[in-house]
Formats: sequence, C-alpha cells, structure tokens
Amino acid sequence: MNRFVVIKGGGDLATGIAHRLYQSRIPVVIMEIAKPTVVRRTVAFATAVITGQSVVEGVTAKLVRSPEILATLANGCIPVVVDEMAECVARFSPYAVIDAIIAKRNTGTTLADAPVVIGVGPGFTAGVDVHAVVETMRGHELGRVMYQGQAIANTGIPGEVGGYTLERLIKAPTDGIFTACREIGDDVVAGEVVGHIGETAVRVAIAGVLRGLIQSGIKVTPGLKIGDVDPRCRREHCYSISDKARAIGGGVLEALLHLGG
Repeated sequence: MNRFVVIKGGGDLATGIAHRLYQSRIPVVIMEIAKPTVVRRTVAFATAVITGQSVVEGVTAKLVRSPEILATLANGCIPVVVDEMAECVARFSPYAVIDAIIAKRNTGTTLADAPVVIGVGPGFTAGVDVHAVVETMRGHELGRVMYQGQAIANTGIPGEVGGYTLERLIKAPTDGIFTACREIGDDVVAGEVVGHIGETAVRVAIAGVLRGLIQSGIKVTPGLKIGDVDPRCRREHCYSISDKARAIGGGVLEALLHLGG
C-alpha cells in the first residue's frame, strides 16, 4: 500500500481538496479524463491535462504518465494522470481514494478501492459505498462529514452568490464545439457574447466578472455548464480557491484523520 491519496477529478472543488491535503503534507495524485470540462480553469489542477502544468496558490500540478507518479511526488509536485478507468488505483494501492468528480452520482467508487474511501457531495452513502461523505451544499452544513447516510440531494439550483443563483451560470444552448471569445477575469455585461458553439452565440445573463469558462475546442451538449459569472466583481477571486472549496477540503482532511489517515 502506498501512503498517498488518489483524488478522482481535478476541478475547482477537487483542487481545493488537493491543495489543503498538500499543505498538510499528505501526498496527492489526481486522476482526470482526457478532455476535462472544467469551468474554473484558473483554479483547477485539471488544467494540467490541457497545458501540461497548473499552479494554484503556489502549488504545482503536472501532467504525467502512471510510471512517473512516484518520482513526481518525490519532487514536490502533484501528479495529474489521465486515467478514466481508475487503473492507477489498482496499480498503486493508495491508502485513500476521494471521489470528487461531483457527478451528483456514484460513477463506480466502492469501499474496496482503498482502506479509506470518501465521497464528495450527493450520490454516495457512507457505510455502503464509501466510508465517509462530505457535504457540498452551500449553507450551514457545508463541509460537514457524515460517517452514516448521504449528503443533501442535488436540487439543480446552485448556491446564491451576490444575490444570484441560476442566473450566474452559463449553459450550452446547443451541442457542438465551443469557441471562447472572452477570457476568465474579463468584465461582462448582461447579454454579452462570451463564445460560440458553431454559429450559435453563448451569452451571459448578468453583469459581473467572468469567473469560469471551459476551454475552447471542447465538445459540449445542451444544458452543460460551460461558464460562471461572479456578480461581486472581484477579479482576484478568479485566481484563488473559493470558500466552498476550502470548506470541503477541510471536511475531507477531517475524514482522513478520523478514519486513520
């Protein structure tokens, strides 16, 4: 058994977890898909899949192949591997697996994956398919660890930010290949075009700062979340881990320690 943690997913919430564990001197390996649809790319280690390297608040993650994982850990970086079938879990036998895909359902994680298995968000049952579940819903329960039962069910409505919920999301109006015409960190006004899917314009619903936008060249489907506008207009928030991700990261750290990490 290797004394490192495997995190499934490298989006902004998974990155908040990875960053907190790394800062707590817990070695972390991230598994991602070949074409991640991550929105908050500036604070996501999944971006390493696209660019080869991602630095978030001073911590570096690098895209590597499975045989390079141990050497990358020894060099003080977080390895990111493209491993859609979670093959490296069986190959390296980590002491913990954290499912932070945020798929709102369990896509294949089981108690047999590692001595400690943690599910992040809805879709898992502590004591059945994972050892612990960490709450992801904004509000009083955010970051709470459950050793029995489930997280709050997905409502389909994101937490309120600056007085807005669904309005702050940018969703694909059609299917096709997305091409951006604005950048994360840009100021936008209601109705502004931030990209195209084929000939179809993608517009924002509210004014604010473009906090997230998926990478150009990604194939999208109707209704897929592809961007995020922050009405608080704090550009620096585009480049730092969110309060939500930090709270979830704290919950995961607690669960690891509680379960014998």
